[in-house]
Amino acid sequence: MIDSFGRTISYLRVSVTDRCNMKCLYCRVGDDRITVDNQQLLSFEELTRLIRIFTELGINKIRLTGGEPLLRKNLVDLIRTLNAIPGLHEVSLSTNALLLERFAGELYRSGLKRVNISLDSLQPDTFALVTRGGRLDGVLRGIQAAVAVGLQPVKINMVVMRGVNDHEIPAMIDFARNNGLVLRFIETMPIGEAGARMDTRHMPAAEIIQKVQACIGGLPLPSIEADVIGNGPANYFCHLETGTTIGIISAKSRNFCATCNRMRLTSRGELVFCLGNTGRIDLREPLRSAVDDDMVRQLIAEAVIQKPAGHTFLENHGPGASHAMSKLGG
Repeated sequence: MIDSFGRTISYLRVSVTDRCNMKCLYCRVGDDRITVDNQQLLSFEELTRLIRIFTELGINKIRLTGGEPLLRKNLVDLIRTLNAIPGLHEVSLSTNALLLERFAGELYRSGLKRVNISLDSLQPDTFALVTRGGRLDGVLRGIQAAVAVGLQPVKINMVVMRGVNDHEIPAMIDFARNNGLVLRFIETMPIGEAGARMDTRHMPAAEIIQKVQACIGGLPLPSIEADVIGNGPANYFCHLETGTTIGIISAKSRNFCATCNRMRLTSRGELVFCLGNTGRIDLREPLRSAVDDDMVRQLIAEAVIQKPAGHTFLENHGPGASHAMSKLGG
């Protein structure tokens, strides 16, 4: 699929639930309540049909997200089914890892290869602050389980927040090196009310890179091809002396909109054009109205043409601020 700006859309992020067992500062406001009516969620049969149609249109990689996707019952069965779709080259998962110790083996046997794990601090008190009560020890056990069963690569995502966890950049690099992990530092993004509140903690990519270079002795970080590591927006570097791969995701200070290759499907069947804009179309109602696959293809093709040139994060947070990250799939 080619959008109106000549970008090839080949990657779909698919949320399977809005629910989460953490309440991270940049994702959810402290007093929000997520209630889920299972009738509103796409069933696994509906998800499978949609993803098959997306694959026929050119999507070849998907990432399952949430909320916390491992809260969705029988997720392993969905992954196994999706891996049987012709033309779908990769199914991966984003998780906070609290349940990963329990599911890592089943996920790997279902055909899952890659996993991204949110880890914003290695200090229990800071971790509990950022996640509003999350247990760091459970996440660390989940990471160990993912590595042990053979998921590769295991990526660690750290949202860098000035004055909260930016001092942990050296410790996180050591942790990644010692455990054979790919490490990615992510700028805060003003998405939803929670993200907008955290914008005062924003640290631009240039400053993050300076801190990274300082803690590895100022050595250069040669760029490597992103395809070696994954499909996303990170600029990757390899510290040749240790072999540690480090990525920087700079959605705000150095946007990657010109090369964006993705769209997002919410758990309730809305196809979101851009993380930083409000444009979306509903696919759930057509599915449940018994339309044929050709009509669904037409709706998706029309949505791709509506994908905007870029986000509006720098325009007083723009309309993207009305999104809630927990309902977008990250």
